Amino acid sequence: MGKRRGFTLIELLVVIAIIAVLMAILMPVLNRVREQGKRMVCLGNLKQMGLAWIMYADENDGKLVNGAIGYSNATTGWGKHAGELAWIDAYSTTDPDVQTQGIIDGALWPYIKNVDIYKCPTGRRLDNGLPQPLTYAIMFSMNAVNHTWVQGVRGAHVKNMSEITNPSPALRLVFIDEGRMTSDAYAVWYLQETWFDSPPVRHGDGTTLSFADGHADHWKWKGTDTIKHARDEENTGPNTSWAPSTYSGYQDLHMMQKGCWGKLGYTPTNP
Repeated sequence: MGKRRGFTLIELLVVIAIIAVLMAILMPVLNRVREQGKRMVCLGNLKQMGLAWIMYADENDGKLVNGAIGYSNATTGWGKHAGELAWIDAYSTTDPDVQTQGIIDGALWPYIKNVDIYKCPTGRRLDNGLPQPLTYAIMFSMNAVNHTWVQGVRGAHVKNMSEITNPSPALRLVFIDEGRMTSDAYAVWYLQETWFDSPPVRHGDGTTLSFADGHADHWKWKGTDTIKHARDEENTGPNTSWAPSTYSGYQDLHMMQKGCWGKLGYTPTNP
């Protein structure tokens, strides 16, 4: 009878070790590829959101959609949106059904009747573990919350496309991917060299945004302090008015403030 030759224990262990090494090498690459794919979907969503935002303005004599979530027809407080239906009509950070209905009842729904467009594939989950139907927010400056900081400042808080002239629409931010539903709109200080809302860290140490000319882009944060604070805040909650600690961190802050308001409302100490 002939002898059968099989693998020895050592040979099996060597094969397993080689597979483990290959997996350790390939998994980060595969994760990056997967995340890049989600980033492209997110950018596509923001592109469609931006075009819908422009279409709304085109059909309303240039008037921008009410960018403050839940502030439909607001006549007092931060809203100042009498007769304006908000782009998202209802606000809730705990109930996905309320979020979804707010999308459907909002002013942009006639232009994008697909709830999947309103969220990033890597959106954060609610405290109860349910998925977020909405992860995008409009900047304060785009007919959202009109803070006292910029009232009377020409071209900062705008309500009509004709007011977006300097800098050009290609440089003014409209939508930002926060990864969650915000309480009204995305806030960034105008008069001081500190953050207000945290810089979201999405899709590889940056965030995705859309601009007033309709294009979308991914900004990668330059400062390690920007990234660290953003990641820490995901676990600890919001911490407003924090200042960067590195030159690159100040570059991130200035970039966001200029994108929101069109300019800085102060003389930077870290230009």
